[in-house]
Amino acid sequence: MLNAFLWGFLATSSLIIGGILASRFSIGRRPLGIIMAFGAGTLISAISYELIFEAVKLGKGTGFPGFGLAAGALTFYFADMLIGKMGAMKKMSAGASQQSGLVVPMMLGIILDGIPESIVIGLGIFEGGKVSIAMLVAVFISNLPEALAGSTGMKAGGWKRKNIFFLWLVIALVCALSTVAGFSLFSGLSVLWLSFIQAFAGGAILMMLANSMMPEAFEHGGKLAGIFTVLGFAISVLMVILENM
Repeated sequence: MLNAFLWGFLATSSLIIGGILASRFSIGRRPLGIIMAFGAGTLISAISYELIFEAVKLGKGTGFPGFGLAAGALTFYFADMLIGKMGAMKKMSAGASQQSGLVVPMMLGIILDGIPESIVIGLGIFEGGKVSIAMLVAVFISNLPEALAGSTGMKAGGWKRKNIFFLWLVIALVCALSTVAGFSLFSGLSVLWLSFIQAFAGGAILMMLANSMMPEAFEHGGKLAGIFTVLGFAISVLMVILENM
């Protein structure tokens, strides 16, 4: 269990790193968009080969993976819509946190993004006894632009560095605890339900990419976003290949 927590915290530690960097340096929107695009590419690959493909193998001949994918996508869609009505529709935008009233919905939005990813890391440790490096790297990279964007807005709104650091530390710890949940709470599930959970997480993360991360990546990074998305995808595929050699 401690092992799961530490791996989960490592994956989400990029939130803290991003917060520190953005609170000390000015991060341009173009580099931010490029990082988002690269992170999106790594996540797409990790979802394809580490989640959906494995879910289909576990639930072969049943509808569990399909139902899980749809349930995850719809759950994220309605939860994100609810949080958006609170004022955090563009939680990855560099100006999303300038108003103090948006901090709580922004936190909820980022935790909503991070929980499915963290649960998957815990599930991977439970199933294979080791963490998927491809998923770990994908989560680490994808969390970085969220912290950079949010912290840039907080700094513009007059937040102190220690407060920014503490906020990201709390979010990272919450997501790390989700890794423990993925490791322990689902350990008694059947193979079919494990396939459902994996596909559920895949659907939720895909919905997050389509609705939040990729639009912001293109808005800030322009056409370079496409190049870095492909690059991130290719590197993640390479890591999956090396892991399974």
